[in-house]
Amino acid sequence: MGEEVKRTTYDRAHAREYRRKVQLCLDVFETMLAQSRFDSDRPLTGMEIECNLVDADYQPAMSNRPVLDAIADPAYQKELGAYNIEFNVPPRPLPGHTGLDLEAEVRASLNDAQTKAGAEGTRIVMIGILPTLMPEHLSRDGWMSDSRRYAALNDSIFSARGEDIPIHISGPEPLSWESVTIAPESACTSMQLHLQVAPDDFAPNWNAAQVMAGPQLALGANSPYFFGHQLWSETRIEVFAQSTDTRPEELKTQGVRPRVWFGERWISSILELFKENIRYFPSLLPELSDEDPAAEIAAGRIPRLSELRLHNGTVYRWNRPVYDVVDGRPHLRLENRVLPAGPTVIDMLANSAFFYGTLRTLSEEEHPLWAKMSFAAAHHNFLEAARHGMDTVLHWPGLGEVAATKLVLDTLLPIADEGLRRWGVDVEVRDRFLGVVEGRAKAGRNGASWQVATVRALQDSGMTRRAALAEMLRRYCDHMHANEPVHTWPC
Repeated sequence: MGEEVKRTTYDRAHAREYRRKVQLCLDVFETMLAQSRFDSDRPLTGMEIECNLVDADYQPAMSNRPVLDAIADPAYQKELGAYNIEFNVPPRPLPGHTGLDLEAEVRASLNDAQTKAGAEGTRIVMIGILPTLMPEHLSRDGWMSDSRRYAALNDSIFSARGEDIPIHISGPEPLSWESVTIAPESACTSMQLHLQVAPDDFAPNWNAAQVMAGPQLALGANSPYFFGHQLWSETRIEVFAQSTDTRPEELKTQGVRPRVWFGERWISSILELFKENIRYFPSLLPELSDEDPAAEIAAGRIPRLSELRLHNGTVYRWNRPVYDVVDGRPHLRLENRVLPAGPTVIDMLANSAFFYGTLRTLSEEEHPLWAKMSFAAAHHNFLEAARHGMDTVLHWPGLGEVAATKLVLDTLLPIADEGLRRWGVDVEVRDRFLGVVEGRAKAGRNGASWQVATVRALQDSGMTRRAALAEMLRRYCDHMHANEPVHTWPC
């Protein structure tokens, strides 16, 4: 979905042919679902970690090109902002001791990348929004990575809107700003979790992931500052939604769906999500491939369905369906995009263990939770968790209104432990990662609350807001490298 495109501008003929090809891809995909042509024998998990680059003063460093050249590892790629990079963790199965091995491997890879980036005078930071990022950093040339895809995406969004993008975010220190590019999107750095699933298992896993989005975000929020303002606990959610919104006010009033979308109903098949994508969202990047997917499937070959995959990559669901082909074998994945990056490797792996564990148990229940919960309630939980983080009160079937920390401790942690046990995850791994989640819930502290408490203490000692944000980020980086869970960090 992050592949480069061949051009930055498209005419009407491109858009018309692309629409035809996307529909053809969907028809072929439906045929493949009916024929069960998918690899699901050995389900794998995967992870992508988006990172920020800062200089010696902890200010954004627009240097991803020399940094990536220095790292020289294809697992590290550029992202939208010139101060962003992405680390793609190789996929692997969940069972056994894998989680602890993964922790060691991710730490080793990131440490090696930091050593090489450090030679360029740059530090790598895993955080939801870089707190020292200010409007002036995104108002000058050079903020965007050198990429035809990103340039084309920027042009397409503004062509669809026909006007500048307003950023209006509530919170303790409300923010209003107008953007003439999609630059604010680059502020949003996340951890994306992937789970390979069989076609029949996709719908219950997606529904369960939607149910879990609120508790996930309450636990993992790590983005309280944007442009120097304290806003939501996970401000990244709203910044991303507004900075990629192709709708002018008139279309919002008419009920046109946003490109960043939670969804609007529970599903019974992955096909429903791809159909919604085509029904509701015009193309942003009508890039055409040479493949005839109908001819490929008729010949017994596996089609790449390039147009369908590209279109899917420009509809930003928080839980997104993925069709992919690896080594000639097609598979389906659920991509969870809810969580921010950071604060530490152990925190991120704890978040992933909590997600995979709860998903396994909830998706296999005979009487599923989503049958007792309105979709609107799940969406409300998600937005409330983004606003309030650890202090969120969630609606939960059978419990009514319940504090997020109590829900995690009393209800969800046992569900997560059972799910990981069903996956065959060793007890040592379950105890280590779920113990971090338990400690975070008991302490009532995640990355967002630590950032806010630390900045307040620094300002109370006489620092200006900007100085306090930079000093907080310096301490954050020290703790990040120590790999101690965020709930244990001193303010």
